[in-house]
Amino acid sequence: MSFTAKDVQALRQATGAGMMDCKKALEETGGDIDAAKQFLREKGLAASAKRDDRENTQGVVALKVDGGVGAIVELKCETDFVAASDQFTAEADALVELVHASGTDATTERTPQLEELKITLKEKIELGDVVRIDAAPGNVLDSYEHIQGGRGVNAVLVEMSGGTQELAHDVAVHIAFARPTYLRREDVPADVVEAERATLETITRNEGKPEQAIPKIVEGRLGGFYKDVVLLEQPYAKDDKQTIAQLIGDAEIVNFAQVEIG
Repeated sequence: MSFTAKDVQALRQATGAGMMDCKKALEETGGDIDAAKQFLREKGLAASAKRDDRENTQGVVALKVDGGVGAIVELKCETDFVAASDQFTAEADALVELVHASGTDATTERTPQLEELKITLKEKIELGDVVRIDAAPGNVLDSYEHIQGGRGVNAVLVEMSGGTQELAHDVAVHIAFARPTYLRREDVPADVVEAERATLETITRNEGKPEQAIPKIVEGRLGGFYKDVVLLEQPYAKDDKQTIAQLIGDAEIVNFAQVEIG
């Protein structure tokens, strides 16, 4: 089966592959367009596998909040150029719509589209963190998204009970920049606490502190560790004279999630 320049162009438009790649695919498949698409797909996937050891710390974070449901999807790539491309951001938007509508497991439905994107954009592209929060009846759900270079790079969801929408939003903004890991002190795993305590003991002992004073000094420094990683104990970003626990008063933070590029 022969092929024409129009066939090459049609294959390029259908696959996003380069002209020479399309021409070779048609030559290899005797001009069969469908077989050529499969040839390019296989070639593209093989090439993308060679990119598996590359860093892909760029990308976009897509956010959707509506009807008491919030979703965040991180789509990762290698460069700012690809992250800002229309195809890439459109895929992130499609993914977050799907997660919002059908849950986190629904992302598998778009595996073929992600594979095609790898071929077209020629980078290591993969899903990062995927989050969905369904607020309980009566709770408020708010969010914050930090935009950089025209794309989302840092997104937060906060579910609160007994609080206002404005308060939930203020907490979300704080989380975006303070980056807590846990909601409350008791959420920190025991092994994490013990590892931190051991490190602080070593540091304190190396400073030449009296042996009998070390336990008290370490506990004080452990309090500083909790202020770094526990949301309720962090000083509020807009007023460091009060903690987040003091800011929210009788309200309760039920759940929060943060997804950030890099």
